[in-house]
Amino acid sequence: MPGSGERPAKRFALALPLAGTPGQDYVERRGIPLAVAHAAGLRFDPDWAGRPAVLVALRDHADAMVSVHGRYLSTLRGQDKMLTIGPGGGVVDIGERREAWHDANDGHDALDEPLILVEGLFDALSLAVCGCRCLATIGRWAPWLPEACADRLAWLAFDGNRPGEHEAAVYAARLSRVRRLPPPPRCKDWNTALCKRGRGEVSRWLREHLAAVDTAIP
Repeated sequence: MPGSGERPAKRFALALPLAGTPGQDYVERRGIPLAVAHAAGLRFDPDWAGRPAVLVALRDHADAMVSVHGRYLSTLRGQDKMLTIGPGGGVVDIGERREAWHDANDGHDALDEPLILVEGLFDALSLAVCGCRCLATIGRWAPWLPEACADRLAWLAFDGNRPGEHEAAVYAARLSRVRRLPPPPRCKDWNTALCKRGRGEVSRWLREHLAAVDTAIP
């Protein structure tokens, strides 16, 4: 941690439960119920490198914490919106039964439900509100993903803009079986969609697209 030298796991352990903190107010303003955020493991740090932030752990294929991602509650011009500490190689796991996919050689069958990859924490939380399990990359590549996804169809639910399409193309080149899952029209990302269109409409969009057959990436 800048300024303190604390390791990610120690800093995360020192953070506060989300309930009753400004972090609860923040996630709820973004359309995420406290119960969903709590189930995802979010915590609150009033001094995450100088500013209050909500925190979440990034874990590797063996479920070990490797990094901690902090999303600031507010930003001024020129300030970063987030800060992630740790060496990388992990993802934010929102609702996934990790034992069914983290090790391609552990003898488990692939889940019938889709494996959805998103970029941001609040994209993942927004899909969780709509009943979908997903992994958030936080803009970092986890080198174990190809093996973990070898027997799974991966839906690339990155942002609906040029950077999101670029990210989808990168993952499509690295994973064996993929489909594109864009946010609804005129919505840059999934949290924007949730806040603008509501849970019901976003859930319908997800059901329709996850059942489609014309979203393959060549």
